[in-house]
Amino acid sequence: MSGEAYRDDYDYDFWLLDLDGTLVDVEWSYVRETFDRVGDRIGRTFTDEQARGLWYGLGADRETQIRSLGLDQEAFWAAFDAVESPAERVEATTLYDDAAFVADLDRPVGLVTHCQPFLTEPVLRTLDIDDWFDAVVCCSDDLGWKPDPTPVERAMAELDAEGRGVLAGDGANDVGAAWNAGLDAIHVERHGPDRRGVCVLGDHRVRSFADLAELSPVAR
Repeated sequence: MSGEAYRDDYDYDFWLLDLDGTLVDVEWSYVRETFDRVGDRIGRTFTDEQARGLWYGLGADRETQIRSLGLDQEAFWAAFDAVESPAERVEATTLYDDAAFVADLDRPVGLVTHCQPFLTEPVLRTLDIDDWFDAVVCCSDDLGWKPDPTPVERAMAELDAEGRGVLAGDGANDVGAAWNAGLDAIHVERHGPDRRGVCVLGDHRVRSFADLAELSPVAR
């Protein structure tokens, strides 16, 4: 469906979106190899379930998962960033078919992602979607991480956004960041509550952006 059909009923003045798990995904082999490399650096192994949970934020939030594994968060994330290869990440990344609606939006559109610039930029460029966004904000220790609203507010400032806005993402941290910044939240459930272990509530919930025309509010 097109963004035009969506706006007939849900007329947001600007859109913000998450990247990984929301607009794009990676092949499982890349996830598995990444955690093998991280494990080699920090001296432990990760099961498939642990790797999926940490990559997609399934179950508890990532910080809680890292602590439950007895790992130092700073050392884990340093190893994670060190082993990721932009070339391999691009090779393994695909765009969700339903993400194409973003190209139809005729309102300001921003990206707010935990993915770092050295990975975000080549992914957007290679998938030829860098022109979809009027602002791209990568979270960091200095700026903050969702659900902290600061990265969202940075994107809004870069868009010079006014009026009613929405943030769409696949995780609870996206919903939290939206609400903390005073925006509506669309939760895109790519995995289902059974795999996630919890049911994430947003102002709207969809399994795919193809369902946008049938959105209905979720009470909070």
